[in-house]
Amino acid sequence: VQLQASGGGLVQAGGSLRLSCTASGRTFSGYDMGWFRQAPGKEREFVAHLNWNWSEEMAYYGDSVKGRFTISRDNAKNTVYLQMNSLKPEDTAVYYCAAGRGMVRVSAASGYAAWGQGTQVTVSS
Repeated sequence: VQLQASGGGLVQAGGSLRLSCTASGRTFSGYDMGWFRQAPGKEREFVAHLNWNWSEEMAYYGDSVKGRFTISRDNAKNTVYLQMNSLKPEDTAVYYCAAGRGMVRVSAASGYAAWGQGTQVTVSS
């Protein structure tokens, strides 16, 4: 599966952005989807994960974004979204979407097999 992330930009603190990640190639139904971010000089950080299994859908979030960010998807469009509200300057980073299956720890980047190219989010104070 190939992933294409978009929607980044410059926003003032307190504002909102919605990132999109569209999959092509194999359908991503059945893939777990995640968002990570990486700020300059820092390690890649887990942001959010959306799990598909046969019977339910579950979402997980990193502690720093809980209550502000929401991950969702549109299967008809093969797209996963990250709605980011109440943005802070510390949210500034390149945001990456990722896809994987059967991962043990959803917050570990190593568990994801496919990655998008990243989209820059800059939050000004």
